Formats: sequence, structure tokens, C-alpha cells
Amino acid sequence: MSTSVAWDHELQSWLEPFLKPLRHPARRRMCPLYVAGLIGPGERKSLQPMAARVAPADYAQLHHFVAVGPWDEAPLEAELLAQANRLVGGPDAVLVIEDTALPKKGTQSVGVASQYAGALGMKANCQSLVSLTLAKGEVPIPIALRLFLPDTWIKDPERLQHAGVPETFWVERSKPEIALDELERLLQAGVSFGAVLADAGYGISAPFRQGLSALGLSWAVGIPRIQKVYPADVRLVLPPVTRGGPRKTLVPDEDSIAAEAQLAKSSWQRITWRRGTKGPLRAKCAAVRVRVADGPEVRLHGLTGQHLPGDEVWLVGEHRSSGERKYYLSNLPPDTSLKQLASLIKARWICEQAHQQLKEELGLDHVEGRSWRGLHRHALLTLIAYLFLQHLRLRAAQREKKKIQRATATTDAAGHSAHAA
Repeated sequence: MSTSVAWDHELQSWLEPFLKPLRHPARRRMCPLYVAGLIGPGERKSLQPMAARVAPADYAQLHHFVAVGPWDEAPLEAELLAQANRLVGGPDAVLVIEDTALPKKGTQSVGVASQYAGALGMKANCQSLVSLTLAKGEVPIPIALRLFLPDTWIKDPERLQHAGVPETFWVERSKPEIALDELERLLQAGVSFGAVLADAGYGISAPFRQGLSALGLSWAVGIPRIQKVYPADVRLVLPPVTRGGPRKTLVPDEDSIAAEAQLAKSSWQRITWRRGTKGPLRAKCAAVRVRVADGPEVRLHGLTGQHLPGDEVWLVGEHRSSGERKYYLSNLPPDTSLKQLASLIKARWICEQAHQQLKEELGLDHVEGRSWRGLHRHALLTLIAYLFLQHLRLRAAQREKKKIQRATATTDAAGHSAHAA
């Protein structure tokens, strides 16, 4: 996401809304230095090499600023949300929820554990952050990063205290629960988007899907192929009378089946879901209306842990060129076209690009501090740096667009004059 526009002379003035809440002159001086260190050249964006490049005499102050300084992150987070919303928010934007992993070698960094890292496709010793990215078209802006604490940490109060984890977070919270909490914060801040997208790590959670619907949000989420669903026209009926007497609990008149089995009966179509810079982007997809087996838990056919039909939604399948099949659920309206469903589901890819840029260009995963506060502050300042670069990029694109429009208008005017003559 490099930009040809010189940035160093503009950064200080652009950061002013973020600096006001910091109040103390030293903090107001350290913040631009830290962000400049993240944006500027250099292989490592951890504190020591970064300080050596931007402010060799200020290492101690930079460390104090990000690790232990007594300032509140909330006003800076609010400004981040407001500016991101102005740039890419709106009904045609999407909010993408995913994990991003920060690999670690030791065991002391807050939240580090052997856990699944989606970006690596395997278990790794890492910190796992819940990420929320606001995106419109091909312009993503990550706006929240929150650390997930594994059980091994939650069960060790001494370890939590040593890492400076606030007691509010000394309780088990799943990644979907963290994501829903962050979503509510974003909505309260006025962030605008048309739909929420998430991978199967979140989509597998019925409380997560139901939480999105309860917030009045449109959504499309990945699910495992074995997710149980019912046909959309399933009915609840009285079960046959047994020797034990009549039963009053209604049961489905059809059994639930796996998502892949449900879509195996459908026709798959090759559609163009978007036109990219290198030509049309196509996918082979199928979709059918279903009711998810995520309603109240009941005993069916002598088996416990079964679920009644829940809300009616879209079940969507994608057959990739690699042969892999992916499955999704979406609560978009029944009259939504297959192309619209595919376009929305495929919009999630932009989040992966943003994560890569945060790490490779801005050093998100270079943080070496071990504390809760230090990690979240480094992450926040990385998000602010990313926002600044997107601001420059979008402004340059807008200026180029106006330049082309003026040139076209001049050419048209000259043509009309020549024709009139």
C-alpha cells in the first residue's frame, strides 16, 4: 500500500485530533514519532530499532509512552473509528471479522499459547487477535484489534496480573463473544456498514449468528460442511404417541442433514461476481433457502443434543478451482440473487490483504513487549498508521480522478468548438 505522496511533513498535522486527548507535551511528541517509525523504512518495527531510526535519544520516553504511560486509549480509538467511517463507511461497506496471529518464540508475552493460527493454517505458539476491518470495494481499513486469552491464561490469575491484564478480562470469552462486544462498540460510535462477514471460526457459533441478527445486521458467514440444516419448508408436528403417553413437544417432520448434503441436490452455476483489473472474477456457486438446526435443544429419535429449526437463511456453496468446496450462511432477503450472494461472500478477501500489510509494512507482529497495555497500544498505533496511509492513497486517487475528468472535459470542449467551426 505504498504511496508516492510524501507523508512525513503532513503526519504531524493529520495526527492532531489524536494528539489532543494525550494532553501531556511529552506524549504529544512521542505519538508522532512512534507512528512515523511504523510507517518509515526499516526491516524491524520493534521499539529499539525503530527508536534508533526516528529518535535515538528518545528510546526511554518512547518505551514509557507505549508501555506504561498513564493515557487513555479510548479517545484515540474513537477518532480512528470516526475517520475510518468518513473514508469508507456507508451502506455499501462491509465489516469483516477474522483472526490474525502474531507468532512468538517464548511463553511470557500476554496471551501467547499453542493455538490454531488461521493465517498459518496450523497450530502455532502465538498471540491471537480478533480483527474487525471496515472495507469498501478494494479499500480496507482495520479498525479494531483485541487479544483473545486462551484457557491456560484465564486459569492463571498470577500470570494475568503479571501481564497487566485488567480484571474485567479475567473471565473466559470466546472469539465470537469478543467480536460481538466490539461490534456493539462500533455501532455505538456510529460506524456504518451494510453487512458483516466472518469465516467459519465465527460462523460455526450459533450465538454469534443470532447475536448479529439481534443487532439488526445483515451477515454472511462461513460454516463447516457438516453444519446441520433443515429444508426451508420443514414443519413442526406432534410426534407419534408412545407407550409413555402423548407428547406435547413439536418435532420437525424432516430430519436435519449436513450443509454439503443439502447443496448436493442443487444446481451449481458459474457466475461472474466482480470485474477485476485483470478481467472478470468467476466462481461456481449454488444457493438454497434453509432453516439452520440452531433452535432450542431437544431430544429427537432417542438422541439428546438435537436442535429444532431456527431462522430461515441462505445456504451458499462455493466450488473453488482447486476442488475445495466452501459453505456459508447468510440472512440476506429471499429475493437476493446468486450473484449478489457470491459478491458479498467474496468481499472478505480484502481483510487478508490488510493483515498482510499491517505486518509486513507496519510491523504489527514486531511488538516485543509482554504486557496487555503495550500490545494493545502498539496495535492501536499500527491501525492509526494504516489509516493515515489510506487517507493519502484515497486523496491521491481522488485528485487523479479529477485531473482525468478535467482533461476529458477540455478535450470534449475542443471537439465541440471544432465541430461548430
